[in-house]
Amino acid sequence: MSEASTTSELRRGTGELARERGLPEAAQFPGPAERELSGPIRHHGPGPAVSGWLDPRGRAVGGRAFALHRLTGIALVVYLYVHLGILSMLLVGQSAWHSFLDVVTATGFLAFDVLLILVLLFHALNGIRVALVGSGVAVSRERALFWVGTLIGACAIICAALHVFGAI
Repeated sequence: MSEASTTSELRRGTGELARERGLPEAAQFPGPAERELSGPIRHHGPGPAVSGWLDPRGRAVGGRAFALHRLTGIALVVYLYVHLGILSMLLVGQSAWHSFLDVVTATGFLAFDVLLILVLLFHALNGIRVALVGSGVAVSRERALFWVGTLIGACAIICAALHVFGAI
């Protein structure tokens, strides 16, 4: 198929092509003809394509922070379920709980606690930035809010790491 015929087909729209080919209405999404063209694949349907949610290409600092915000949100939900599962060890008895505490108070495991604090801090501070920008309060100061949040988060994570490892 030549690029000229493919381009003319795209101009008619995928809905018309689907009807001409006898395909159901659900088949109006981008097909092989669109994938052969150079450039991004057009997404039809509600919301962004799933692959676009985390794609950092072509995004400014705020867009990348928002993509990372989604990842940290998923990580916090996973942690919540793991935490609830671990707390169920209390039902087994004190001996199982004390042996578990020996594992989680090791230095290597405490690094995961610092990582958890980092994820929580980023999610909270970036959430404040997203709320302020999204509500229209600080749209023109989005980049400054990001860097202020980064500075506050860096100071907080240093203090938290020193506290977790017993230096403070």
